Amino acid sequence: MQPVVEAKDLASGYNGKATWQNANFSVRKGEFVAVIGPNGAGKTTLFRMLLGLQKPLKGKLTLFGEEPRRGNRKIGYVPQRHTIDNDTNIECIELVSLALSWNRWGFNPFSKGEKEAAYKILKDVGAEELAHKSLAELSGGELQRIYLAEALVGDPDMLLLDEPLSNLDMKRTKDLVSLMSNVVRARKVTTFLVAHDINPLIHFLDKVIYIANGRVATGTAEEVLTSKRLTELYGTPVEVLRDSKGHILVHTLYDLEDYHEGKKHGL
Repeated sequence: MQPVVEAKDLASGYNGKATWQNANFSVRKGEFVAVIGPNGAGKTTLFRMLLGLQKPLKGKLTLFGEEPRRGNRKIGYVPQRHTIDNDTNIECIELVSLALSWNRWGFNPFSKGEKEAAYKILKDVGAEELAHKSLAELSGGELQRIYLAEALVGDPDMLLLDEPLSNLDMKRTKDLVSLMSNVVRARKVTTFLVAHDINPLIHFLDKVIYIANGRVATGTAEEVLTSKRLTELYGTPVEVLRDSKGHILVHTLYDLEDYHEGKKHGL
């Protein structure tokens, strides 16, 4: 099976200066991939390249066997900040329908078929009861379900989710991750999800792309999230700790020294 996404010696950057480089990975149809790393590492930059909004600084990136291009209808995208403000007085079903009638505006622009498709995808993400509510009435978790439905309604082959778990509490995060995994598996949609915390995702992932310190590590969670691999990535000693439930904590040597020093002083 030909990879949906393939990167060879890929580098990103601005004005000739690399943000990260030497990335090599391939992602196949239906795989669920987390893109993680610290703020400013260049996670969203990868999305910009996949969306055709930014050219690689070096190397090669292919998407569906060709160079990424703007406006690719095979991609569903949920950005960090939505183009329609949450306070906008628009019903959820209308927002989702807009994704199908994006090039037609005017009085009552939605056809019966578009409304039916929008309602079906709302049902698929467990949000049919929100269809006639306005965005302003929704909680953070409900909004993310609507944005997911909006991205999926056009039946894309790929889904890009930029930090959909931000500002959600633990229960809503767990519910949303489980929902996303079920939906993308059922539809066999190749999915990239940017996140800071790997723990809510770890049991659902096929691969991890970890970006830090201008470097990129890729593989399964078990391959990437090790003390040895992350020490190489960060260029400084890193300890990866796991608790009894499989949750991961990543600490630099300095974090651990500070922790043990604090314990000695009862802090």
